[in-house]
Amino acid sequence: MSPRPGKSSQVVYTRFCNFRVISMPRPEVLERIKEAEQEADDIVAEAEEERDQRISEAREEAEEIRREAEEEASELHEERLAEAREEIEAEREEVLAGGEDEREKLESRARGNEEEVTDYVVDLFEEAVHAQT
Repeated sequence: MSPRPGKSSQVVYTRFCNFRVISMPRPEVLERIKEAEQEADDIVAEAEEERDQRISEAREEAEEIRREAEEEASELHEERLAEAREEIEAEREEVLAGGEDEREKLESRARGNEEEVTDYVVDLFEEAVHAQT
């Protein structure tokens, strides 16, 4: 559209309620509105893209933190398990050593009683033989 007859295509500034009002031809106004809308759309699209990128990065970071926490928990679990096995093995060794000592004491007492038991059994045998005669 061309300016109306008698009107120039220059921008005219006027004062209105302490605001500067710009008077321009209608096609220019529409074009500026379209440019502003496009700029706003671009800003929104860029913000959405940036938001999506930040969310993606946050998810990746959270996944990495979770993976590291799982690895750390697994390592801690393995350490505690190894410590428990060492404690169990030490207790086992103590029990076996105590059992070995007890076995040796019993064997020693049995050897000490061996002669006495042999004499007792012989006496019983002799009594049984004499009882039959």
